[in-house]
Amino acid sequence: MNDREQFNIVIAGHVDHGKSTVLGRLLADTGSLPDGKLESVKEYCKKNSKVFEYAFLLDALKEEQSQGITIDAARIYFKTAKRDYLIIDAPGHIEFLRNMITGATKAEGTLIVIDVKEGVKENSRRHGYLISMLGIRQVTVLVNKMDLAGYSQAEFDRIVTEYRTFLGRVGVEPQSFIPVAALTGENILRRSENMPWYVGPTVVEQIDLFEPERGQAEKPFRFPVQDVYKFTGMNDDRRILAGMVAFGKIAAGEEVLFLPSNKKSRIRTIETFTGTPPDTVSAGVSCGFTIDDPLYIKPGEMMLRASDTALPESSRRFKANLFWMGSFPMIKGKQYEIKIGTAYVLVKLTEILSTMDASDLDSAANRPEIDRYEVAECVLEANRPVAFDQSPLLDSTSRFVIIDNYQICGAGIVLQALEDENSSLSKYLERRENRWDPGSVMKSERESRYGHRAKLVLLTGTSNIEEAGKLLERRLYEHKFFSYYIGMKSLSAGLDIDLDGSIENREESIRRLGEIARILTEAGLIAISCLKEMDDFDAEKIRELNTPYELLTVKYGGSSLEKFPADLEIRSDESPESAVSRIVELLIRKEIVPEYYL
Repeated sequence: MNDREQFNIVIAGHVDHGKSTVLGRLLADTGSLPDGKLESVKEYCKKNSKVFEYAFLLDALKEEQSQGITIDAARIYFKTAKRDYLIIDAPGHIEFLRNMITGATKAEGTLIVIDVKEGVKENSRRHGYLISMLGIRQVTVLVNKMDLAGYSQAEFDRIVTEYRTFLGRVGVEPQSFIPVAALTGENILRRSENMPWYVGPTVVEQIDLFEPERGQAEKPFRFPVQDVYKFTGMNDDRRILAGMVAFGKIAAGEEVLFLPSNKKSRIRTIETFTGTPPDTVSAGVSCGFTIDDPLYIKPGEMMLRASDTALPESSRRFKANLFWMGSFPMIKGKQYEIKIGTAYVLVKLTEILSTMDASDLDSAANRPEIDRYEVAECVLEANRPVAFDQSPLLDSTSRFVIIDNYQICGAGIVLQALEDENSSLSKYLERRENRWDPGSVMKSERESRYGHRAKLVLLTGTSNIEEAGKLLERRLYEHKFFSYYIGMKSLSAGLDIDLDGSIENREESIRRLGEIARILTEAGLIAISCLKEMDDFDAEKIRELNTPYELLTVKYGGSSLEKFPADLEIRSDESPESAVSRIVELLIRKEIVPEYYL
C-alpha cells in the first residue's frame, strides 16, 4: 500500500517560455520516467533528424507536437525523496486559458515560468491574476533560459522586480524566484555553477518546501449534494444524498441544515461504496447520507451542521469578481449558466461595476459589456438562490465557472451577497403591468357573464397530476365554466426546443407558463396546469408572473414544496377522480365557483 503524501501543483506561463522543458527535466532528473522512455524519445529524435528536447517527453498528443503548444491541462506524476507529486501542465497559449483554470482548481501550489529574454508577457500576468483569484497562495516563479542571458543577475533581478510588483497588485506574495536553465537542468535538481550569486533553493528543494493545506477536517462542515439516489428494490426506500465532503467532519445522528432551501433534518446513516457504514466522515471523502425526514433535497443544495455558527450566505443576487474568456463579450441581460459547488443555476449580468484588462490591470467603469480576457467586478442575479461562503478559509465554496453554449467562458469568486430587492424579475413585472393594454370588458363583467372568478390552479406532486388536471378541466367545462388546461408539452409545440431536460429549458417553460396564465386569467378563465418537481422558487416565480391574479396550488402525493403554502394536499393513494372532487370543493370554499355547482 502506498501511503506516501501527494501534493498537487499547477505549472503555468506564457507560450514558449519553457514549461514543458522544465517538466521534462523534473521527470528525467528525479528518475520519475517509465523505464526506457527517455531513451525511446531520444531514438525517435535521432531517426527523424530532430534535436532532442526534454519538452518532447510531454508531447504525447499529435496535435500538441504538430502545433508546438500545450493545448490541454496534462497531468504529470513524479516523485522526490519526500513525497509524490501531481503536476498539472496548464496551457500557456492565450486561446486555452479556460483549460488552465480547469487544471488549477485542485492545485495547492504553483510554478510560473517566465522567459528571461522575453520578459513578463500578457499571459504571465493573466496567469498570476487567475492564481490569485483561485486562492492558491504558495507560488514560486521560475525565471527560465538564464543561459541565453549569460546567467546575468541583473537580468534576473529585472524580472523579479517587475513581476513581484504586478503580483503584489493582485494580492500574491511569491515564496521565491528561482533562476533556471531548464534545457541544461541548472537549478532544477542540481545547483548551477554558472549562477553562484543565487543562494536560494533549487526547484525540487522549493516544491518540497511547499506545505499541504492542513486542518480541512477542522473547518465548518460543508457537503455540496451532487446527486440523490432513490432505491426501490427489495423494500429499500432509502434516498441517499451523494457527493464529497468539502470541509469539516460530521457524525451520524447530528442535525443538519440544507441551503438555500433552509430544510432541516438529522443524519440517519453514512453510506460508503464498500464496507460497514462509518459513524463519522470527514473532508475529502466521497460518501452518501440518509436523513430521518422524507425531504425532497435537490442536487446543488449544501448540507451543513445545523449547530455551526459560521453558515454560508444564500442569495439570488451577489457581487462577484470574474474573468471572462468567451469568444463573444459577456453582455448585460443575457442568460448564462453557472456552476457553483454542485449547483447549476442561470444568471444574468445586471450591473458592471468596473472592468480591467488582467494583463495590465488598467481599469474602466460604466462599461456595457465584459470583453474577452477582461476582469470585472459585477453584480450577477440567479434564477434561484444559491449558497456560498465568503470566508477565505472556505474559498472553494465561493468559486464558480460560467458556461455559455456548452463551454466554460468565465470563472470567478463571490465577493458579497446582495439583497433580492429590485431584482430583474420585479423590474420586468413593473414594466409589463405599466405597459399592459387592457380591453374594454371589465373583470366584474366577465365574472358576471361566466359565473365564476378567474384563477390559476397549479398541481404538483408525484402522482397522476396530468390526468387529474385534465379531468378537472373536463368537469368544469361540463358545468359550463370557462376552463383551459395548459399542457407543459404544449408550451414547446412548433419550436425546436425541449422544455424538459436542461435548466435553461425548464426555466423557459416556467416563464411561458406564468405569462400564458397571466393572459388566460385576465380573460376570466380558470387556467389549469401541472408541473412536476416544482419547488418553492418555481412556485413563487409563477405566482409573480401571474400577478395580479392569484395562484391556487395543489400538492398531489410527494412534492418538493416546503415553505410555499399549498392550498390543498392530496394523498398519493387517492384516485384522480377523488382528487378532482376535492379540488372542486376547494374552489367552492374559495368562492371561485358558486356553491350551487354541487
